[in-house]
Amino acid sequence: MSITISFKDMKEIVSDFPITARDVLVRTDFPKKEMVVACRVNRIQRPLSWNIDMNSTLEFITYDTIEGAEVYIRTICFMFTSAATRVSGIRLHLRQSMNFSYFYDSPDGPVTDEHKKCILAEMQRMVKEGVNLFREELSLDKARAIMSAQGYIDKKRLLRWVNNDPVVLYRCEGIYDFFGGALADNAAIVPVFELHLYKGGIFISGPSFSDPSKTQPFKTSAKTFALFQGYAKWLDNLKVATMDNIHHLVANGHSRDFIMICEALHTKTLSGISAHISDRPEVRLLCLAGPSSSGKTTTSRRVRVQLLASCINSATLELDNYFVERSKTPKDHNGNFDFEALEALDLDLINEHLAALLEGKEVDVPKFDFINGERKKGHKLKLTDNQLLVIEGIHGLNDKLSESVPQENKYRIFICPLTGAGIDMHNRIGTTDTRLLRRMLRDYRTRGHSPEATLLQWPSVIKGSHRHIFPYQENADILYNTSLAYELPVLKGYVKPMLASVKDDSPAYGEAQRLLSILSFVPVIPSDDVPNTSILREFIGGSCFE
Repeated sequence: MSITISFKDMKEIVSDFPITARDVLVRTDFPKKEMVVACRVNRIQRPLSWNIDMNSTLEFITYDTIEGAEVYIRTICFMFTSAATRVSGIRLHLRQSMNFSYFYDSPDGPVTDEHKKCILAEMQRMVKEGVNLFREELSLDKARAIMSAQGYIDKKRLLRWVNNDPVVLYRCEGIYDFFGGALADNAAIVPVFELHLYKGGIFISGPSFSDPSKTQPFKTSAKTFALFQGYAKWLDNLKVATMDNIHHLVANGHSRDFIMICEALHTKTLSGISAHISDRPEVRLLCLAGPSSSGKTTTSRRVRVQLLASCINSATLELDNYFVERSKTPKDHNGNFDFEALEALDLDLINEHLAALLEGKEVDVPKFDFINGERKKGHKLKLTDNQLLVIEGIHGLNDKLSESVPQENKYRIFICPLTGAGIDMHNRIGTTDTRLLRRMLRDYRTRGHSPEATLLQWPSVIKGSHRHIFPYQENADILYNTSLAYELPVLKGYVKPMLASVKDDSPAYGEAQRLLSILSFVPVIPSDDVPNTSILREFIGGSCFE
């Protein structure tokens, strides 16, 4: 019986016998063969070694895409940890990503230059020899036994909590591990990486998006790194750094305390931000910025409440009312309106109004009609004596938005879930995925958008964030981490059925399945004890700020 393999933009291929995706690639005229790291078979992410034994659709994943970059970094991270196990014996804990690099520390002590040299040499050998990375499906009992034999006790316990049978593991020269997505099937596919020692730990960097033959330029921020490390220490001290820890906590009936402790940290942080602003009487403009679904609205409201407790009143200027008319809106490279571009806002009018308001003058704030793309008459606004003006939006940290206001009169907050609990010591849960789940639920609940629509739109949202938001985060006076360690267990009860509703013929099916795979490691916590002031309520509903 022949097997037909169909493509989106290429002629179909017919095989008289089962065939691997790699062998199919050889037979195609795909233009970027040397950049392929994995594939999607019937919309599910698979390694190139995947055996196709039925009529299927096939898409190749290249490392110059967001999805391909994730496959690439997962693969070099597995090579990195397996190399460390073989040649140095140190255990490594993946803590966070920063500027497209991944940071590990070790519970065994500082990572040394000798460790780095040995691990790097081993990884380079793997690339040179073209070491294979095998995908295997093993029984739960065997997978747990392997994790125990390798000293991965947290992984062994986690597999018990999850109770998936069989278990998908990847093997590299006798070392096994599991991941939330496909890996490249050969080390030679991922030759570009660098290791950088930093503050007792080590970063691993993959290829640059602009030039994949070179590594991503290594950049660090002392401010961002300090926040990461502080939160990682907090998670460690509470023993909630991995999903195994959180499963144990939930099973022992401590979910309510867990929620209250996480919320108390947010309240403490916001109180500190308010106190910092209170101590700077010269501050007249508060700018809040962050990517989609970072919790800007709730943060803005809670900061204003904290400021009122310090007898500081504030007023908000809604930037959504300052869009240029539709005919003047810039377009992206596909010819679509780019509403996230800075130039989509009337910068001259914004700066004119900011200057006037801070001088005590009254301004006519427009009202933007999004349906017709026109600006209409709005309302008048005038600040009272010493009243603080608050603006919130994705461009809040870009100085062009508020260049009419002296720097000393501005206080800027960057808002984002920057890091959180991981699946285990080798698998983090990307904060991009956390924001995606937040947005999917919010858009479904408040805007009637289907999960499929949000999943398909998300890649363009990510590109916009990297273009318009993250380059300016260093302008912030303070970074506010909106992660909640209990968040995914609460979200799971809402989003799991939504993701499961995505049909298998949808182009979003593979992404929905990837997210479901990640959520399979997460316990469930009911939302009953989530307070109505929580950032999470902005997405699940029931916020007192709605």
